[in-house]
Amino acid sequence: MKFLKGSKLYSIFTGTCPVCQEESMYKDSNPYHLNKVFEMQEHCGHCGTKYKIEPSFFYGAMYVSYALGVAFSVAAFIISYVFIGSSLMTSFYVIIGTLIVLMPIIMRWSRNIWINFFLSYDPKAVEKHKNAQ
Repeated sequence: MKFLKGSKLYSIFTGTCPVCQEESMYKDSNPYHLNKVFEMQEHCGHCGTKYKIEPSFFYGAMYVSYALGVAFSVAAFIISYVFIGSSLMTSFYVIIGTLIVLMPIIMRWSRNIWINFFLSYDPKAVEKHKNAQ
């Protein structure tokens, strides 16, 4: 993934700070620890970026989550129904299973995408943070 560093895709897929891309935004990097899936750092330890820009900031991620869920559902349907040749009922079960298994990843990616709409990579962010202190 290092070849993507500096792009929004790197921050989205790795869950790192969208500004410096040096530190994970989440207290636990494993999204399958379900009791900690939403626990985020308050600020980036490297550049000082505040992740929760305003109260209820991540409510907007619900819209992104819906789009990701639809995308994964369509992909699961096409793979199971078109490529494998499953019945419609089996394809429905595959979609449900896919959404359940990928739920933590969809939740994290939706937050990552949402914050990357508003913040961009700045390679000088660490220097700015050190000089401000």
